[in-house]
Amino acid sequence: MDTILDNIGNTPLVRINKIGKSLGVECEILAKCEYFNAGGSVKDRIGKRMVEDAEKSGRIKLGDTLIEPTSGNTGIGLALAAAVKGYRMVITLPEKMSQEKVDVLKGLGAEIIRTPTEAAWDSPESHIGVAQKLNQQIPNSHILDQYANPSNPLAHYDGTGEEIFQQCEGRVDVVVVAAGTGGTITGIARRIKERIPTCKIVGVDPVGSILAQPESLNGPIKGYKVEGIGYDFIPTVLERDLVDEWIKTEDKESFLMSRRLIKEEGLLCGGSSGSAMVAAMRYCRNLGADKRCVVILPDSVRNYMTKFLNDDWMAENEFVDQEESTRAEQSEWWASRQVSELRLTTPITITSDVPCKEAIEILNQHGFDQLPVVAANNEILGMVTEGNLMSQIVSRRVEPTDAVSKVLYKQFKQVSLDTPLSQLSRIFDKAHFALVVTSQRCFSGTSSSTDKTVVVGVATRIDLLRFITAGSR
Repeated sequence: MDTILDNIGNTPLVRINKIGKSLGVECEILAKCEYFNAGGSVKDRIGKRMVEDAEKSGRIKLGDTLIEPTSGNTGIGLALAAAVKGYRMVITLPEKMSQEKVDVLKGLGAEIIRTPTEAAWDSPESHIGVAQKLNQQIPNSHILDQYANPSNPLAHYDGTGEEIFQQCEGRVDVVVVAAGTGGTITGIARRIKERIPTCKIVGVDPVGSILAQPESLNGPIKGYKVEGIGYDFIPTVLERDLVDEWIKTEDKESFLMSRRLIKEEGLLCGGSSGSAMVAAMRYCRNLGADKRCVVILPDSVRNYMTKFLNDDWMAENEFVDQEESTRAEQSEWWASRQVSELRLTTPITITSDVPCKEAIEILNQHGFDQLPVVAANNEILGMVTEGNLMSQIVSRRVEPTDAVSKVLYKQFKQVSLDTPLSQLSRIFDKAHFALVVTSQRCFSGTSSSTDKTVVVGVATRIDLLRFITAGSR
């Protein structure tokens, strides 16, 4: 190989031997293991293709800057190509994406800008909006734009789809693909349907996303933990008319299936691979042994070592049942008691426009280390902590007169009043506090209502210790 970019494509097709049988699926299931690409995911294919096509057209040249809004894997694919070819790479990335992805991107020399996960796709604060702003500010910069770039589906039309046809020797009945930007499923579907018109294409979309059809499958737009698939808008490259059936998947079943693929089949895949396999098992349960299904496994577990592969993370996010907790923990008298029994005091909150210096005074007056920050309607926006205030002010990143909205922690642990104390104790292994929240329905009329999350308490390690020691007397 001349460069590592030559190790993109021609990924292996591996038979699923145990999981299908355990679920009563007779159909032959084959996994297309895209994590064997050089950068570890299916997105390496489009990273290489978009850069090379832009070079051929004269759009980019050495010394230019590439900018890309991404959920991580496309960024890694582009950063890999940029590192080999000598381009500056800037990535805008939502906060929910794993630290592992950030570290790989930094290792490849990319510059990272994090954006709020909750920002709508067309908001100026979203990863797309920030990328567009940077494109206006940085000379000779280009957004290759995986959402609209025809090189995205073409990489899979010429590559992935044709590989599936060749590897299966023309015999495949179903191809299951999880959709994100839509380039993968569009390119594969177009090629496979040309080669095998009877083959069915099954699209996978997480609950909380709106890519699936018919629209009745999609509920309200909401957050989900699986990374790299689903969107709150329809990307230009996604041709949904090529998809024969859509299947919606939940976070919990996806992560549990990914863990099964690792443990039972030895396939070191990521969370969206679990989504795809869940959908495949659901679709194929009524197919006979003479049928063959190919499932795309988009990326590897490398990106999620501290997420779904971690038992504590799974427990904190309620993706494993309570009885799966450790026996020692379950034997404690307090393990099944609930957060509501801690008798937490009603929290003090501040609004986002309070100056940092006043927030410090409030913390000092009331003896707190942290305060929830709320909007005018009392909905939680984030947390402000004494440590972060000090760090930001001392380093002059903010001024004492700046609003606390500039120093918010928007990612924090949340629990409900009925959360078991065993789960709270696991949260405290890594976090100093947890917000106790509840859902409140607000009516603006007899037929119009909205749900909002409000803070009813802040639980700390000392609260749990006080409860345990009091009950042990």
